Amino acid sequence: MGPSKDTGKLAAKQPLSSNIMRSMPLASTKKSSLLLVITAFLCSRTLLFFFHDPEGPNLLIVTVLALILYSASFIAWRFIPASASKKILFAICAQLLIVTGLYAVA
Repeated sequence: MGPSKDTGKLAAKQPLSSNIMRSMPLASTKKSSLLLVITAFLCSRTLLFFFHDPEGPNLLIVTVLALILYSASFIAWRFIPASASKKILFAICAQLLIVTGLYAVA
């Protein structure tokens, strides 16, 4: 059995706005994830910069710390029931609080 000829007609009858609305959350998710990755690397690099190591921060340690920060902020971003801008702000604040806490402990 081949594909039905009615599905092509149904897709043609749907308004363009419904197709755009389906793709927008995915684009928003990609932008938010990219922003969280960038801020995780910046926070981990900044934290290790303040330790005044003569050799500089190790790339492996920076990457592992960024992965930990990203994981924590992604969980915070994913499961907070709020608007998109509040979710991303909360996730970035979570990263900053973790880095501040790590710096205060060390």
